[in-house]
Amino acid sequence: MLDRFTGMRVFVQAATLGSLSAAGRDLGISPAMATKHLDALEQRLGVRLCHRTTRRLTLTNAGLDYLTTCQRILLDLEESESQLAAQGNQAVGLLRMNVPLSFGTHYIAPLLPAFSRRYPHVHIELGLSDAQQDLIAEGWDLAIRIGHLADSDLKVRHLGDYPMRVCAAPDYLERCGTPRKVSELSSHQCLSYSLSSQQGDGTWSFGRNGEVKVPIQGPLKANNGDALLAAAVGGQGVIYQPDFIVADALRDGTLVELVLDVPVVQLGGLHVLFPPDRRLPAKVRAMIDFLVEAFSVSSR
Repeated sequence: MLDRFTGMRVFVQAATLGSLSAAGRDLGISPAMATKHLDALEQRLGVRLCHRTTRRLTLTNAGLDYLTTCQRILLDLEESESQLAAQGNQAVGLLRMNVPLSFGTHYIAPLLPAFSRRYPHVHIELGLSDAQQDLIAEGWDLAIRIGHLADSDLKVRHLGDYPMRVCAAPDYLERCGTPRKVSELSSHQCLSYSLSSQQGDGTWSFGRNGEVKVPIQGPLKANNGDALLAAAVGGQGVIYQPDFIVADALRDGTLVELVLDVPVVQLGGLHVLFPPDRRLPAKVRAMIDFLVEAFSVSSR
């Protein structure tokens, strides 16, 4: 296929070197192919760019004007390609990462200053949302997901595991009693996470694979773990959230973990997802490696 940019390169080299044969040799194509590219370019433009004889090539007035344009366009293209090639080998440019709201606020945002010190030429756009985003369609370079992953063509690196916890405030337990069995949760005020497949349908799932379903009811359902945490600490009811949401409250005693007769469901782990490109940009590789290192250290 005779593409426009090759035609422009043939034209510029022919004007510079004085012949199509010399232009062809310089570009690694035959004189006949060089001629075809120039013919196609002139046909596309609808003007003659040069006068050609067997001995020499001279530019028309239109050719002189177009030569300046081609030189500028090809120089811009070469500079752009060089910049992109550099980005492929060096960690530079904008990195867009999509992260769950609470986890991103408490765990990812505090890591970013250290990443920026290590990779000062990478600028980060941090998208915080508990709603599932289409990584490819919405142009994210990578995403962090918590829980069981849906089947997709995305590549995955495991970062760690966060167990689920069932908790309530001491004040709530004094007023309403402490449940010892999962079946007793049905008579308590339960605060549910609306985006969870284990909580969003009026039941809570227990057992390693979620095989035990317990009907629950309560005064609050929310699509964010921090909102549920605040409500639980305030004594509004029982929450069933991952450790990264409730860990600080358990440490300072504003929440108490409930020990029940059936184990909590397995959350499915913490993962970083990224497009299945054979050659990832260096900025994406840098962030993935940085996260793996950071969470490996934090789990020790």
